[in-house]
Amino acid sequence: MFKFKQFSINQDRCAMKVGTDGVLLGAWAPVHHSPFSVLDIGAGTGIIALMLAQRSHAEKIDALEIDEDAYEQSVENFEASPWGDRLFCFHAGLDEFIEEPEDEYDLIVSNPPFYAEDYKTENEQRDLARFQDAMPFEEIVEAADLLLSENGILAIIIPFKEEEKFIALAKESELYPIKITRVKGTPKSEIKRSLLAFSRNEVLEIETDELIIEIDRHVYTPEYTELTKDFYLKM
Repeated sequence: MFKFKQFSINQDRCAMKVGTDGVLLGAWAPVHHSPFSVLDIGAGTGIIALMLAQRSHAEKIDALEIDEDAYEQSVENFEASPWGDRLFCFHAGLDEFIEEPEDEYDLIVSNPPFYAEDYKTENEQRDLARFQDAMPFEEIVEAADLLLSENGILAIIIPFKEEEKFIALAKESELYPIKITRVKGTPKSEIKRSLLAFSRNEVLEIETDELIIEIDRHVYTPEYTELTKDFYLKM
């Protein structure tokens, strides 16, 4: 079990455990527009949806998870949290979910599978969670185009090397970047991740910054501490 300040995560049945990417997105995703409804695409343990329940007053937080074990685990984590009445998980793939869209969302978040490489491991469940072919970027953009409310925001974390491609893809659906944070592990390491937020309204100036996680092993930067202090027990 992974304990946060206001909730805990059971993750024994999830292929993808609690990791920095999910925590980053959950803490970073914009909520300044006071979203009423949130959708988390590819819930895993449910961590991002739970973080957004803690950070916002959204009355409806839906999560989507295709893997049965992960789905059951996120339901369990939702029900054990203080916000069980606002959280709901669907056991479905994104393609099924968007076939009959019932609602619009003010915030859509996703920490999608990354590895587009050709090799697969022996663990099919973990591959499904890790490999991009399980949920291509095109599908996320299509879903956002269909499901985002007029002033809604799409927030996503992806490998930095995919940033240009994703921004170009989003632009085709008239979704434009409003905020970009590039993440480095240490001051000397390369940029590893991009946190991207998109809206239907193009802005003249995109808010852009860089976030460094550690100065030294387990010595976190003031910026990372500030971002995650409401969640991590030891921050």
